[in-house]
Amino acid sequence: MKDLPESLATRRGALRLLAHVLRDGRMLGDGASGLSGAPAARALRLAGLVLRHMGRADAILKSQMQRQPATRTRDILRLAVVEMFVDGAAAHGVVNDAVAMARSTPRTVKQAGLVNAVLRGLADEQATWDALPPPALPAWLRKPLAKSWGRDRLEAIEAAHLVPAPLDLTPKPGVTMSDAEVLPTGSLRLSGGQVSALPGYDAGDWWVQDAAAAMPVRLLGDVTGLRVLDLCAAPGGKTMQLAASGADVTALDISEARLRRVTENLARTGLTADVVAADALTWTAEALFDAILLDAPCTATGTIRRHPDLPHLREARDIEALTQLQYRLIDRALTLLKPGGRLVFCTCSLLAVEGEHQVTAALKRHPGLSADAIDPTDHGLPPEAASPHGLRLLPDLWAERGHLDGFYMSVLRTRA
Repeated sequence: MKDLPESLATRRGALRLLAHVLRDGRMLGDGASGLSGAPAARALRLAGLVLRHMGRADAILKSQMQRQPATRTRDILRLAVVEMFVDGAAAHGVVNDAVAMARSTPRTVKQAGLVNAVLRGLADEQATWDALPPPALPAWLRKPLAKSWGRDRLEAIEAAHLVPAPLDLTPKPGVTMSDAEVLPTGSLRLSGGQVSALPGYDAGDWWVQDAAAAMPVRLLGDVTGLRVLDLCAAPGGKTMQLAASGADVTALDISEARLRRVTENLARTGLTADVVAADALTWTAEALFDAILLDAPCTATGTIRRHPDLPHLREARDIEALTQLQYRLIDRALTLLKPGGRLVFCTCSLLAVEGEHQVTAALKRHPGLSADAIDPTDHGLPPEAASPHGLRLLPDLWAERGHLDGFYMSVLRTRA
């Protein structure tokens, strides 16, 4: 790609990333565009935009074609319409590069004329694009969400997924940032920016963490001097919250590779925790813990606004294995907890089966277990976040502030 104009090289890089997700079935962030520096960042952003708006792109393209073109041609067209209608790129440059990309491979060279005709026919259709509804979530996710939260709430969630996620930071106690909005929950919010270039990064004054993801630790209140276990700890945002709040933290995760990021983040922020690579289902502690935070593995459907590749990668069959693991992790965590101790169970999922249903089932399995009543307004959240046995955050909340990730969280307490 070195000999190509930068615009064309960037767009070809975006196509490679799309293929990595849509054909190889792998996470967008794990893909290689073949670029570096600013072009690589732009290719990643463009691929993310296409995944976010793909349903709308396919709808407007369908109006121009009688049958589906080759897979690569379809991706070229998707990228082009999203660049024109979402990114505001000049139509002539987008069309020229799209035609060049079609001509560059034997399997699409004969469709270069189709690409040219379709895109020139759509160049003035911004109003048509703007009138398209947000892309629908896949049926395996849409159906249970409609059942749990209602169709109006489902459509509001789908609309929220089109809004680019802002940059949320969790500051150390006493740290402020003049350019950031202070959210009612205590997180700092910026519209964006290069993380490593922001003031306070090198000093370790804060770390990146969605406002919703910062809430489970806040529900524990004062943890000064308490022994707290952060189960499934990577990438470490909650570990740092606990350490910054004065807890004696053990951060446990099954992945040594992911724990390296926890160790790096702790070093940058100057915080300390005992970092342990082990399987939570078999690991044993020298002593029981005052509190445990279990951010359990899940479908991560609450983070779609940050990870638009997820709807294209997850499947209904993923749910059963994950819910079984969550069930086992809750039971295991309770064996590591002191009598009268607290277990915060949370998942970044939109599915009740990974949240409310798990807690209801745990309360039935363990007669001595109770769930704390939580008033969301006590924690800077709207009343709509109230949920049986905990808090339910959905992406349509805080629309005026830029939304937040989907999460469920509950504070479970063992009998003293």
